[in-house]
Amino acid sequence: MTTDTNSRPSTGNAALALDGITVRYGTVTALDDVTLTLDRGRVCGLVGTNGSGKSTLFKTVMGIVRPSAGRVTIGGIDPAAARRSASVAYVPQSEAVDWDFPIVVREVVMTGRYGHQGPMRRPRPADHEAVAHALERVQMTDFADRQIGQLSGGQRKRVFVARAIAQGAPLLLLDEPFAGVDKSTEFALTAVIRSLADGGHTVLVATHDLAGLAQLCDEAALLQRRVLVHDTPGEVLRPENLARAFGVDPLSAEPRSAAPLSANAPAALSAREVR
Repeated sequence: MTTDTNSRPSTGNAALALDGITVRYGTVTALDDVTLTLDRGRVCGLVGTNGSGKSTLFKTVMGIVRPSAGRVTIGGIDPAAARRSASVAYVPQSEAVDWDFPIVVREVVMTGRYGHQGPMRRPRPADHEAVAHALERVQMTDFADRQIGQLSGGQRKRVFVARAIAQGAPLLLLDEPFAGVDKSTEFALTAVIRSLADGGHTVLVATHDLAGLAQLCDEAALLQRRVLVHDTPGEVLRPENLARAFGVDPLSAEPRSAAPLSANAPAALSAREVR
């Protein structure tokens, strides 16, 4: 079992390496000495309570948030260079979108190709092909000409995952892709994520769905401002490990007074869905 650190050393050849990352917002420490290394062609689940630092970790990898200590490398280069080379794609938990704006699904997905286009952003045949392929993978081809605001929540999530796929980045960051979606979308996105890993992409996905962790992920990292455990899903889901993150006594399944449960933490330690 790996606890409080990652057993594999971070190297320039890793798909993603975080070395001693600390992030502070004023007097609040959001991430504390986080070390995590992901290899190519793997799906890693990021598990933790609300406020554990998952979104901050994603933003740090993207270079949106600058750490006060530590270093991030994506395929051996820094986040700014990775963004310029379209080497990393990010699907946040929610998109700041004007849903009434007259833009159709195909155009939204095409924005994922901007890094491959010139300053005029004129799509080339390869761009159109990438968009069509991405829409097919998330089963949204029939909605390509639908205005984005006319889609359901699950359909919108598929579109933004398609945008990330169209970008062609070797590293994808997905922040709660299953939040607020129906089961058919959840199953479809799980299949897409697995197929991306089979094709050599690396996917870091934040999820509260502990029941589906083993099916979705090759490995998982349990985060509570620092990485408590980085191992197989089965090891991460051991009751004593979940107790450290969620503040539950693994024997009695009752909250410890020193570490109260958050609103979305599990009521009992089991590999069931946490919402």
